[in-house]
Amino acid sequence: MCLSSFLFFASFNLLLPELPDHLTRLGGGEYKGFIIALFTVTAAISRPFSGKLADTVGRIPVMVFGSLVCFVCGFFYPWALTVTGFLGLRLLHGFSTGFKPTGTAAYVADIVPMERRGEAMGLMGITSALGMACGPAFGSWVTETFSLNTMFYCSSAAALLSLLVQGTLTETLPKAQRQRFHLSLLKLKWREILEPRVSPAAITTALCLFPYGAMLTVTPDQSRLLGLVGPTKGLFYVCYTAASLAVRLLAGKVSDTHGRVTVLRWSSALLALGLALLVWAPSVPWFLAAATVFGLGTGLNSPALYAWTIDLSPPEHRGRGVATMYIALEVGIGLGALLAGWIFANQATHLPYVHGLSLLAVLAAIAYLLTVPTTGPPMATNVAEPTPEPAAEEVI
Repeated sequence: MCLSSFLFFASFNLLLPELPDHLTRLGGGEYKGFIIALFTVTAAISRPFSGKLADTVGRIPVMVFGSLVCFVCGFFYPWALTVTGFLGLRLLHGFSTGFKPTGTAAYVADIVPMERRGEAMGLMGITSALGMACGPAFGSWVTETFSLNTMFYCSSAAALLSLLVQGTLTETLPKAQRQRFHLSLLKLKWREILEPRVSPAAITTALCLFPYGAMLTVTPDQSRLLGLVGPTKGLFYVCYTAASLAVRLLAGKVSDTHGRVTVLRWSSALLALGLALLVWAPSVPWFLAAATVFGLGTGLNSPALYAWTIDLSPPEHRGRGVATMYIALEVGIGLGALLAGWIFANQATHLPYVHGLSLLAVLAAIAYLLTVPTTGPPMATNVAEPTPEPAAEEVI
C-alpha cells in the first residue's frame, strides 16, 4: 500500500514545478491559479462518489480508478497545446486524487488496529511525502535533461506502476457489504455526501491546507525570482518534504498516546511560524528555512488529521468519513490556489500578501482548535454507535 501511494504521489507531483512556465508559454500566464484550483474542483466533486463506492463496491476498485485516470492524463498533456485544452485536462486529472487517496485511507483503516492508527497514518504519510519530494525534483531533472514531453510520459509511467502494485492487494471491504457496480450507485442522497461526525477534522483540514494550495501556485515563481532555476527549482519542495518526513512517524505515535487535538494545536503553530517566515523571506536561505518550518508543521499535522477523521467516522461509513475530510482538503487547497493566483497576478511585490492571507487561515485554525476539547488517546474516544438515519432523502 505504501509503495502504491509513493508511485501515485510521485506521478502527479513531478508535474508541478514545470506547469506554471508551461502554461505561460501556451499564453495563459494569468491563469496560473487555475492549475491547482481546477485540479481540486473535480477532486472535491468526486469525493462523495468515491466515498460511497469505497463503502459499497470496495476499496481497491476506487484506488484502481484513481490511478488509471492519472495514467491516462499523463499521455495527453503533450497534446494539450491550447490554454483551454490544458486547463480542461487539469480538470479531468483531478479525478485521480478524488478517488485514489479515499480508497487508500479506508483500506489502511481497515487493516490497522485503532491504538496504532496514528502511527500507520504517519508511515503512509512518509511514503506519500517521499513521492511528493522525489516527484518535483525528478520532473525538473527530466525536463532539463530530456524534454517536457518526456516528463509527462514519466508521470504516466509512475501511475501505471502504482496501478500494477494494487493488483497484489486483497480487498478489505466485507463481502456482506460489497455490491457490483451499477449506475444507480452514482445517485447520491444528501446524507451520502458528507459525514457530519467528522466536521471538526474537516474544518481544521480546510483551514490548514489553504496555505498549501497557495504555495503550490506561487513558490515556483518565487523560487525563480530568488535565483533557483533549472534542477534547483524544486528545492523548496525538497526542503519542505524532507522536514515533513523527519517527524511524520513520531507525530503519528504521539497522537496515539496524547490525543489528536493536542498535536494539531502545536503543529498549526509551526505552520503559522513557517508562513510568517515566508511573508518576509528576503533570500534563498530564509526561503528554504520557511519551507523547512512549514514542513515540520505539516509532518505533525497530517497524520493526526487523518487519524482523527477515522476516529470520528462510523465504521460502516468509513469511506464517507474519509471523503468528507478530503472534500475539505480540496476546498482548502483550491481556494488557496485560486486566491493566490488572483492576488499574485505575476507581481513579485504581491507575494507577501499571498502568504499573509495563508497565515490568517492557519491562525483561524488555531483559534478553532482551542475551542475543541482536548481528548486522551483514541481508545478512550471511540465513536458511539450510529443513530438511525432518516429514510426519506432527496436524490441528487
